Amino acid sequence: MLVLNCSTKLLILEKMLKSCFPESLKVYGAVMNINRGNPFQKEVVLDSWPDFKAAITRRQREAETDNLDHYTNAYAVFYKDVRAYRQLLEECDVFNWDQVFQIQGLQSELYDVSKAVANSKQLNVKLTSFKAVHFSPVSTLPDTSFLKGPSPRLTYLSVADADLLNRTWSRGGNEQCLRYIANLISCFPSVCVRDEKGNPVSWSITDQFATMCHGYTLPENRRKGYSRLVALTLARKLQSRGFPSQGNVLDDNTASISLLKSLHAEFLPCRFHRLILTPATFSGLPHL
Repeated sequence: MLVLNCSTKLLILEKMLKSCFPESLKVYGAVMNINRGNPFQKEVVLDSWPDFKAAITRRQREAETDNLDHYTNAYAVFYKDVRAYRQLLEECDVFNWDQVFQIQGLQSELYDVSKAVANSKQLNVKLTSFKAVHFSPVSTLPDTSFLKGPSPRLTYLSVADADLLNRTWSRGGNEQCLRYIANLISCFPSVCVRDEKGNPVSWSITDQFATMCHGYTLPENRRKGYSRLVALTLARKLQSRGFPSQGNVLDDNTASISLLKSLHAEFLPCRFHRLILTPATFSGLPHL
C-alpha cells in the first residue's frame, strides 16, 4: 500500500485517470478535488507507483469522523486489475472496517469482490446500482424560453438550506446526512431556484466525487422547467472549472431519465455501484 502525498504525482495521477474514462470517473473527481484545495480532506491509496493497478480515495486518517456517517466515510475505487483491488481490501489499514462506510465505483466486479472480503469480516453489504450519465459540453447559459411563468431567481444554496435538502433527499432524514449536505454546500458548487420569498424550490448539489446529485424540485413547483435549468446550469458551472459533469440515476426514476434524455446527456456503458458496508455492531440502525 502506498499513500500518494506528493502534489506533483497527484497531478500526474489526475492525467492518468482521465485516460481511463469512464470507469475512473469517481476516483478522478475525488483526485481533482484533492488537487484543488482538498476541501473534503481526502487522500489516495495505490498498490504501487507509477504503474498502479488499483487506486482508492478515502478520508484522511487524521480527519474527524463519525463511525455512523457512511456519507462522509466514503471510498472511491478504480482498478486496472481486480486482483490488486482485492489485495488492498485485504490489507488491514486501507479500509476502516470498524465503522459504517460506503464504496463507490463504476466497474462490474466491485460488488462481488468487496462483498467477499466484507463477509469474511462479518460486515453486511447493501448494493444500489444506477445508470451513469455524463453531460455534453454546455458552452452557453441555458435558454430560459422553455420556462413556464415568470423568470426564476437562479442562485446557489447556503448552509441554511441543508435541513430542507436533508428532509427531501431519499437518502436523508438523519443527523449524519444533514451534516454531510451542509459540508457539500460549503465545499462544492450548487445551483438552486428560489421563490419570491427566497426559499429554494429546485436545486442540485455536487458531492465529494464531483458528481451532480440530489437534483430535486418541490412538488408544487414541478413542470415549470426548473429541473432542466438547474441541471444545465450546474453542468456548465462544473465544466467551466474543468470538472466532468457526471451524474447517476436509478433505473425506475423515469422522470429523471426522461429529463436527461431531453438534455442529450450520455448514458455511459458502465453502471455506477454504491455499496454501504455495516459492521455487525451497528446493524439494525434505521437509517442504514
